[in-house]
Amino acid sequence: MHISFPSSLIHGRLVKRYKRFLADVTLDNGDMVTAHCTNSGSMKSCLEEGAEVFLSPVNDPKRKTKFTWEMILIDGNWVGINTSMPNMLAFEWIKNGKIPGLEGYQHVKREVTFGDSRFDIFAENDTEKCFVEVKNVTMKEDDFALFPDAQTTRGQKHLETLIKVKQSGMRAVMLYVVQRIDVNRFAPAWGIDPQYAQLLQKAATAGVEIIPLQVEVHPEGFKLLRILPFTLELIA
Repeated sequence: MHISFPSSLIHGRLVKRYKRFLADVTLDNGDMVTAHCTNSGSMKSCLEEGAEVFLSPVNDPKRKTKFTWEMILIDGNWVGINTSMPNMLAFEWIKNGKIPGLEGYQHVKREVTFGDSRFDIFAENDTEKCFVEVKNVTMKEDDFALFPDAQTTRGQKHLETLIKVKQSGMRAVMLYVVQRIDVNRFAPAWGIDPQYAQLLQKAATAGVEIIPLQVEVHPEGFKLLRILPFTLELIA
């Protein structure tokens, strides 16, 4: 199932990213614009000054920046860096039964709370209830996609609460949306957040399901590719 961008994207080249949430981009017509960068992480392995990028226009008078940075070209492949996109993709694909292992839900909702955590998606049918937390994955090392690319206490809290979801008798899923095609496997980033990696192991042992979903990103939209194999061990 292909999902398109709501409006045509605008091409340019990255000048620099700064203050975490801002990026200066030179458009093809020579104009320099400042785009909003939704990615609060380090963006390690997907940040290259001078690289081609695509921005989406924003028609919100309350927004200071009139563009959102969507993707960057790294080694000939587009990498999706907009962290809000995976939630939208996961919602649409689960609703339409397109993600292997997450089919057959009649009711799918976004932003549902369990305990002291808010999860991205809640899905249910006549036989089960399922909480899904969605994470955007852009970091690459060798042929591995790694998460996270910066320490994440919020991510740790989500894993702890997913364990409680599972203990309560419901289904708990950690869905990693990998927005690049130049990787073949998934693993936690032990070198960046070992506590998160340990918690992911603990969650898996407790029955939390791990689904690394590889997505092809291009200026026209998104294509669901496949579920990646994964290891939770420290990779050499």
